Amino acid sequence: MLPPFTRASDFVTDSLNGADWSQLEPLYKQLLTRELHCSKCLQRLIDDRSELDAVVSEAGSQLYINMTCRTDDPSTKQAYLDFVQNVQPDLKKVSFELDRRIVSSPFVAQLDQARYAVFLRDLRAAVELYREENVPLETEATVLEQRYSELCGAMTVNYRGEEKTLPQMSRFLEEPERAVREESWRLVAGRRLADREAVEDIFDKLVDLRQRIARNAGFANFRDYAFKARRRFDYTPADCQAFATGVEMHVVPALRAIQKQKAELLGLPALRPWDTAVDPKGRPPLRPFSGGQDLYDRSLRVFRRMDSQLADLFTALSSGGCLDLESRKGKAPGGYQANRDRMRIPFIFMNASGVQRDVETMVHEAGHAFHSLLSRAEPLFAYRSDIPLEFAEVASMSMELTSYPFLDEFYSPADADRARRNHLEGIASILPWIATIDQFQHWIYTNIGHTRAQRTQAWLDLMKRFGGAVDWSGLDQQLAHLWHRQLHLFGSPFYYIEYGIAQLGALQVYGNYRRNPAKALTDYKAALSLGGSKPLTELFTAAGISFDFSPARIQSTWKDVSETLAALPA
Repeated sequence: MLPPFTRASDFVTDSLNGADWSQLEPLYKQLLTRELHCSKCLQRLIDDRSELDAVVSEAGSQLYINMTCRTDDPSTKQAYLDFVQNVQPDLKKVSFELDRRIVSSPFVAQLDQARYAVFLRDLRAAVELYREENVPLETEATVLEQRYSELCGAMTVNYRGEEKTLPQMSRFLEEPERAVREESWRLVAGRRLADREAVEDIFDKLVDLRQRIARNAGFANFRDYAFKARRRFDYTPADCQAFATGVEMHVVPALRAIQKQKAELLGLPALRPWDTAVDPKGRPPLRPFSGGQDLYDRSLRVFRRMDSQLADLFTALSSGGCLDLESRKGKAPGGYQANRDRMRIPFIFMNASGVQRDVETMVHEAGHAFHSLLSRAEPLFAYRSDIPLEFAEVASMSMELTSYPFLDEFYSPADADRARRNHLEGIASILPWIATIDQFQHWIYTNIGHTRAQRTQAWLDLMKRFGGAVDWSGLDQQLAHLWHRQLHLFGSPFYYIEYGIAQLGALQVYGNYRRNPAKALTDYKAALSLGGSKPLTELFTAAGISFDFSPARIQSTWKDVSETLAALPA
């Protein structure tokens, strides 16, 4: 059963089309011109706006869902672009006017400051950043981001007479036969390289647009603009540098040791890119499920054993068009959970192909869905939709780790240990990758006017700093363009360090869970129910963990991971 909720107001009807500006504009104008005589009037304005914003958000979310599920359908693409081009620009303008009206109201000081502190802080930042001349630039950027998704969604290869998507090819990288792995890896890498000029063109245009947006808002570069736009009130670029230093000192050596040991077990002088996912003892690949329904059913059994409330929430996703799990041609890459803010029921999108990573993605996105559902009763739209990403990812990554005791729903005991080891070794791999992507973005947006050649060199320098013990000889082009696969660089600039911060938080949740499962899950659910109503540091505290990603924290956390790995069979 889903948690009940009460709408903040009855200002909008269920028949309102949130993708039709002609229906939305009169309601937003009414909010802008409404007379305010007291704090209760301002409170009512906030509540009415909250419900109207939820309708528009859900409309845009559903159009995005439709487009990513069917990138080869011109009608879904056009519907989404119509929203981006004909609703979002006007919405941004009217949202700025409403933000300004609320924060400048003489009655704002009479609101409950504890309740509205985060809301008003974020509105003030939005007002300070808004520039009308940036609206068309942001629209242009969104169109380019969609073009990148379209390019990636259309990528397929012919593998031994069968057309396959790139996610479907990932399973062949786990095959014991090395020739199979190399053939499949080269096919995928070659397909990506075929579009490298188009991808570089898109990225050049995005970088230019973003720098212009930053300058218009009075910032020297997009990096500094993005920190404020992403509401990074609790940490700075210097903290990101500290994270990178900590990863370089304490995680990169562990990753290289893991990969060197794997090469020895495989009888290789060094791993090649197609050797990183294979089992080093020649065991067949882990095949945890067959098809999307089987993945769902097994995951449900995991949550039933973990926590009855979480199981009930996961059960609620089985109907109402909440899931699209399997990979297919014409589907955008990646995985995500999307809020549908009027009905307050989430949607999970992924590209399952039958590998262990799919299990991790399933429970990860379920964690996001739990976050959405546990904060469902929050009446203020902003507190449901604007949850700090650094904590939103704690919600999802924690589920990857707390599912460990129940992996026998997918595997034999021996294979469950393999899956746990693979996941922890994956964390050893992903933290350096996060540092690489984050530091790459810092370089890109603080080196204004850089050339493609300079950007490529910066990428290669970072790969030397954070890369593992993998031999890329003879694969210069593939390595130089490896960053093209990271969709966050294109669609969500500067959204990636959040995964590193959250991973450290999730590892703390897992440490709590190992010591006291019931209390750890109680704290986890209590923190999720807060949505975005508290500052980032308080959300971490509510979950029983500390907001800390210094080198000292990384060292301490990685010591626990190393001990867990040492206790698992190789």
